[in-house]
Amino acid sequence: LKHHERKLLKKVDFLWQREGDLREGKVMRRYQIGNREEYVKYNRLCGLIRKAASKLKALDVADNYRLETTAKLLNQLYEMGLVNTKHSLAECDRVTASAFARRRLPVMLVRLKFAPTLQQAVKFVQHGHVRIGPEVVTDPAFLVTRTNEDFITWADQS
Repeated sequence: LKHHERKLLKKVDFLWQREGDLREGKVMRRYQIGNREEYVKYNRLCGLIRKAASKLKALDVADNYRLETTAKLLNQLYEMGLVNTKHSLAECDRVTASAFARRRLPVMLVRLKFAPTLQQAVKFVQHGHVRIGPEVVTDPAFLVTRTNEDFITWADQS
């Protein structure tokens, strides 16, 4: 490129951002999410959870189907670690993409003091130094459930 063309290109920002992208960037940087698709997937799951909760809220309070489905949904979200209690459907409205990101394996490694920083935890997972139960996990996007938290250990070779 010629000098004046380079000068013009410096003034133009080709990374156009929508309004929601600021939050997306913050969450992706904070939790070391490499792919934007993973964040989009977490957001889509949050939307589906909220949609299911709103449809359940529209049903009659004494309806057996509502009671059973609400109990199943809240139990599943509790076991995943996305909600703190199993008491009400109001908990489903508080599920965010950050809640999914907090259940990723590298974040759990930092929380359990296996690694001092999130960057090091991501590298430990990618290099195969961490296992959950008998399985070595190499995917940093692995979501750790409440039951699997106790089985996080170092791999035998590390």
